[in-house]
Amino acid sequence: MKLAKIMMIAAGVTVAASPVMAASLSSKERARVARAAPRDRDDVRYCLLQAKKGRDRGTVIGAAGGAGVGALAGGNLGESLLAGAAGAVAGRVIGKSEGTNSTCDRILARNP
Repeated sequence: MKLAKIMMIAAGVTVAASPVMAASLSSKERARVARAAPRDRDDVRYCLLQAKKGRDRGTVIGAAGGAGVGALAGGNLGESLLAGAAGAVAGRVIGKSEGTNSTCDRILARNP
């Protein structure tokens, strides 16, 4: 039960910190915004931030879910961590595609 409490606390802290991590763009993303057509720059910035938030949220949810399933299945600490890592990877892939809508997909495709 102690491991489950620790995992829940870690998941809570990570979920609380995820909006802070997604608040800025990387240098490559800022360059992409600068290369975009002037009329699309705000939209590209918004869509990149939404995609980043979706990836981060998916990573956190996947990691917490994987670790939770590993702990509930009766795995030891190593197995739970491995399940959490696998969940994080899967959550990031899923969150990457679910972070934006079709309008953002069109805008980002138009401004590579």
